[in-house]
Amino acid sequence: MHYIITEKGTAAKRIAAILSSGKAKKKKVGKTDAYEFDGKVVVGLSGHVLRLDFPPAYKDWNKVNPYNLIDAEIVSVALKKDLVNALKRVAKDADSVTIATDYDREGELIGVEALNVIKEINSSLPIDRMRYSAITEKDIKDSFEARSEVDYNLAASAEARQIIDLMWGAALTRFISLTANRLGDDFFSVGRVQSPTLALLVDKEKEIKKFVARKYWELHAKLKTEKGELFEATHKTRKFWESEEVEEVKSRIEAATEGFIRSVKKKLRVDKPPTPFDTTGFIRAASAMGYSPRRVMYIAESLYLQGFISYHRTDNTTYPKTLDLKALVKMFQDTKEFGEYARMLSKKKQLKPTAGKKETKDHPPIHPVSAVSKDKLEKDEWKIYELVVRRFLATLSDAAKWEDTNVKIEIGDEPLDAKGKVLKQQGFLAVYPYQKKEELKLPELEEGEKVSIEDLVLDAKETKPPNRISQAGLIKKMDELGLGTKSTRHEIIGKLYERTYVQGNPGVPTEKAFALIDSLEKYAALITKSEMTGTLEQEMDGISEGKRKKEAVVDDSRDMLRAAFKEMTENREEMAKSFKDALKDAKIVGTCPECGANLFWATSKRRKRFIGCSNYPTCSFSLPLPATGRLIVTGDTCDTHPTLFKLKIIKKGKGKGRPWDFGCPYCNFLQWQAQKTSEEKKEK
Repeated sequence: MHYIITEKGTAAKRIAAILSSGKAKKKKVGKTDAYEFDGKVVVGLSGHVLRLDFPPAYKDWNKVNPYNLIDAEIVSVALKKDLVNALKRVAKDADSVTIATDYDREGELIGVEALNVIKEINSSLPIDRMRYSAITEKDIKDSFEARSEVDYNLAASAEARQIIDLMWGAALTRFISLTANRLGDDFFSVGRVQSPTLALLVDKEKEIKKFVARKYWELHAKLKTEKGELFEATHKTRKFWESEEVEEVKSRIEAATEGFIRSVKKKLRVDKPPTPFDTTGFIRAASAMGYSPRRVMYIAESLYLQGFISYHRTDNTTYPKTLDLKALVKMFQDTKEFGEYARMLSKKKQLKPTAGKKETKDHPPIHPVSAVSKDKLEKDEWKIYELVVRRFLATLSDAAKWEDTNVKIEIGDEPLDAKGKVLKQQGFLAVYPYQKKEELKLPELEEGEKVSIEDLVLDAKETKPPNRISQAGLIKKMDELGLGTKSTRHEIIGKLYERTYVQGNPGVPTEKAFALIDSLEKYAALITKSEMTGTLEQEMDGISEGKRKKEAVVDDSRDMLRAAFKEMTENREEMAKSFKDALKDAKIVGTCPECGANLFWATSKRRKRFIGCSNYPTCSFSLPLPATGRLIVTGDTCDTHPTLFKLKIIKKGKGKGRPWDFGCPYCNFLQWQAQKTSEEKKEK
């Protein structure tokens, strides 16, 4: 029997249907669903078969020195015993095995994990590999016919990352949490990629807090031509920093009452079509539509598994020459949403796609691989699918052309400018509405033409602090710095939210995040720097290319971690004090409405959480809190009780990571009291 191993059950079902022309019959391999046809069986996994962990002897945080985890034994543990048992059955029944997991580092490792289980039972089985970038009939059949060898170097690079991340995460998390005396749900999570990423947000927030606004003025005029047409103009000095200066300029213009057009210059501007989507560009575009990185990758995976888009984890921004662009465009000629534009593109003698700076050989840029109607997809699936289709069509389109007009005006010896822009040729903008195409039209003006002042406005403004980093912006920054991979960046950002380090979008670091990063930057700066993890990423690339050995790269990471531990151990007392001082602020939820002292949240000896007054026992004001869930003190104050901050709580289990907006604790308490009183009256 020839067994084909896929990464997920949904992929197994679809691949079996394609290879069997719909004749595959469902069966069970152990307790796992499989699909049989023509002497072949397709079995779907559930992602990783095994996980790496430390032996049970290392479980107790209080009894094991975190430093010992650097050189501790690492063992493989079965994630799902049913799957392992299924693979053992495969080993006994198979004549040959084909790995058909996703073709990237994680997919290759998942395939090798399955092979390792199989080889324990049957080490002599012939093994080969399917590689595909889309789950379509052509791609799957072509990849099955052109099977090749398993890439053990690629799998080794993914395994090295697992080992390094486990070692760094476990050792650092335990050391920092024990030092800060924060165990249980309130532990400090520290990671090789996670911590430098968090440092980006914290450092940006510090920059914002240090910002001092500066006042400036803008001078705008509404002008009228001799024909009675109105248009807007702005003084050439965009920002006046002194009020006396701008008032003098305003007075000179008002005294003149009219002026003239000094020059009118028109210029054609070409707006090039966008480049094909890599994962980072795709996430950023979807983010502009309101989707979080984690959400959009989840939707993209669903579209990929259904055979509607190509593989969504790619660094490539250049279509391979083997991609039949004309055939892909032709798919949409009869569709309601894209048909007219697709037919127009099809008339071109040659399709010349745009190309970005990245060209890789594993997967093409994200593009549609089959047409589907809107009613066949969920609402969010359609929006993301439509984005992918429109981006693909845009990359094959002509440039948009604009006519820019720059008008120079003089009134009372003062220079003013007016700018206009008119879209002359839509090009790709006709199919890609996600890019602004707002026009700014001016009347037809001529050099020497007189203009009169209809209105003159002095606009007082203040400089604004730097913008916070959005989730999509953070993905881009991580990409630039080599933090994480295309497959893991959205997950890292998700963890920052789950672990109450960040809230909102753009992300605002919590006091807990400040406490961690401030202490690390003082006493273990290596952990917060992107250079360290970037170096390790390059070394892991070396493993996949066959230039480095997994063991050597892991040893390099151990040396880096030892250096970090040396610095932290020498400064442990200072770190403990730093955490203690910083975390006091993290627990403050406002000021007491009765005495004006600080209110803070705490846990009683009976493990009940409450809000108490720092002026206790003189002041006994207190409020109850929910017993479970991680608590976040937001920066938003209550409208009814402006001295209190609103709270958020992250619950465990179902819906994990989605904050419950608890709101004002005082309002909550009063509402509970009123409800209780009402229920007591009903009982009487």
